[in-house]
Amino acid sequence: MRRVYFDHSATSRVLPEVFEAMAPFYTERFGNASSLHSFGREARASMEHARKHLAALINADPGEIVFTSGGTEADNLAIKGVAAYKGRAKGHILTTCIEHHAVLESCAHLGRLGFEVTELPISKDGLVDAAEAEAAMRDDTVLVSVMAANNEIGTIQPIMEIGAAARSRGIPFHTDAVQAIGKMDIDVKRDNIDLLSLSAHKFHGPKGIGALYVRKGTKIEPQIHGGGHERGMRSSTENVPGIVGLGKAAEIARRDFVPTTAAMRDLRDRIVKEVPELVPRAYLNGHRTHRLVNNVNFRFDFIEGEALMLQLDMKGVAVSTGSACSTGSLEPSHVLMALGLTHEQAHGNLRLTLGRENTYEDVDHFLAVLPGIVSRLREISPFSEARSMGGEGGSCVQ
Repeated sequence: MRRVYFDHSATSRVLPEVFEAMAPFYTERFGNASSLHSFGREARASMEHARKHLAALINADPGEIVFTSGGTEADNLAIKGVAAYKGRAKGHILTTCIEHHAVLESCAHLGRLGFEVTELPISKDGLVDAAEAEAAMRDDTVLVSVMAANNEIGTIQPIMEIGAAARSRGIPFHTDAVQAIGKMDIDVKRDNIDLLSLSAHKFHGPKGIGALYVRKGTKIEPQIHGGGHERGMRSSTENVPGIVGLGKAAEIARRDFVPTTAAMRDLRDRIVKEVPELVPRAYLNGHRTHRLVNNVNFRFDFIEGEALMLQLDMKGVAVSTGSACSTGSLEPSHVLMALGLTHEQAHGNLRLTLGRENTYEDVDHFLAVLPGIVSRLREISPFSEARSMGGEGGSCVQ
């Protein structure tokens, strides 16, 4: 049976080049990067080499990169670190209602400590209004945090405009770019970004390693204390193999950006076009054009998304019903609910996220098995309208 992996926003395969770069640092070149002997110096040099490649990917200076354990820690460090600077006990934080839980729960934590948090709404396409974001900024706003692109529906946000508005008011601007890296052009200087979170395993690097970009001069308080690693910003013995893997993944992402994103866009557009032609009552979630090149998110009337996901898995197609971090939750996606969907509609969604190794044959297989699965699931749906539809009827895309 053909196996197809369409869940790259959950995690991606470590590329052979990345694995090969990492392997010696588990066995032969195993030194602690903080040690002064030759083993340590060798590890340190490799770590700094990786830092340069990651910085180049987002047009940062190497000294502005802080390695973390992943995107979640980077989000926590950015939000809590800025809020805690100089012992702040209150202030205003501006974010959106569709952020990753690492951002939303960090903000909620600060809310319990006395900070006021404003969550901006979104349009029916999942877009934050930049003018509305600017109007919500206040004299006591200490941080603005808006994701570069949403992890569930793929909508790309106007971060350049929001960042410019924040900068004009002297407010640090943070963006969660975990899903954006390798799929859209990010330039921290052009895009007015002060802090940026990323995670290696979302773009073919290893799990357990990420980074926070901190623009020079941005005031931030460390959240992990100990040995003073990462210039005092993140204490802990450095994960040298992971850092080397992150650096290699960044190098590859920058090298192959144009052909890789073009190929994913072609596959994405084919799925977006053909699914509604093959399956009645299929609706695209998120913006049709302002979306990540690898993201497709559909909802299907009269179907439970988890059942659809499991049936596709039996046919060899791996997809998801939303964020991997929320898998198993009975609550509907907060992102889909923010679009104005009902609970039933939000539970009927399917997310496909493509990777650099996916092919037209992968899409062919998915499109071949999807209609039959949908038809069978609708036949056993408790909704009488689903039964009366048969397998016929028109289709539409929001």
